[in-house]
Amino acid sequence: MNQATAIELRSLGHEAPVAEAAGHAVSKEIVVGYGFWIFLLSDIVMFAALFAAYAVLAHSTAGGFSGRDLFSQKSVAIETACLLFSSYTCGLMSLGVEARRQGAFYFGALVTFVLGAAFLGLELREFSDMIARGATPQSSAFLSSFFALVGCHGVHVAVGLVWLAVMVVQVAVKDFRASVVRRLQCFSLFWHALDIIWVALFSVVYLMGVAP
Repeated sequence: MNQATAIELRSLGHEAPVAEAAGHAVSKEIVVGYGFWIFLLSDIVMFAALFAAYAVLAHSTAGGFSGRDLFSQKSVAIETACLLFSSYTCGLMSLGVEARRQGAFYFGALVTFVLGAAFLGLELREFSDMIARGATPQSSAFLSSFFALVGCHGVHVAVGLVWLAVMVVQVAVKDFRASVVRRLQCFSLFWHALDIIWVALFSVVYLMGVAP
C-alpha cells in the first residue's frame, strides 16, 4: 500500500495497514490486539509465580497469625461480589461501545468504576485491620507472600480504575474513534482477566486459608 492510498483511507475513516508480511496487509487492530495479549500472558506468568510462592509459604507463619486468624469470609465475599458484578457491567459497557451509544457506555463505565472502587476500598480496609493487629508483611513468610499476591492484584485494580477514568474522558472528547474503541477493548480484556485471577486468588488464599 502506498502513502497516497493510506492517506485516502484515513480521510475516509478507515485504519490503514501498519505492516505487511508475505504480501498480506496487517491492520493496526490486529497488531494492537496481539501485543496486548502478549502483555496479559506475561502478567499471568507473574501472578503464577506469586501463587507458587504463596503455596510454598502458606504455612510458614513463624508461630504467628494464620489465615484462620485473619481472614473475614463475610468481607471477602462482598469484595468478590463487587468485582464479579463489575465484570458484568464492564460487558454492558462494551455492548454500549459496539452500539455506539454513549449513554449505555457511560452507565456501564460508572457502575464498573464504583464497584471496582468499592472492592479496592474493602481490600485496603482489610490490610489496615491486619496491620493494626500486628500482622505486617515482615511478621512471617506467610504474610509476606499474602501481601505480595493480594496487593499486586489490588494495584492492578487501581490501575484499571485510572485507565477507565481516562477512557471516559477520551470518549467524551473524541467520541468512538477507532483508536478509542481499540483501547476500550483492551481495557475490557484487562478487567475480565483481573476477575479470573481474583477467582483463583479467592479459592487458593481465602477459602483454603480458613480450611482446617
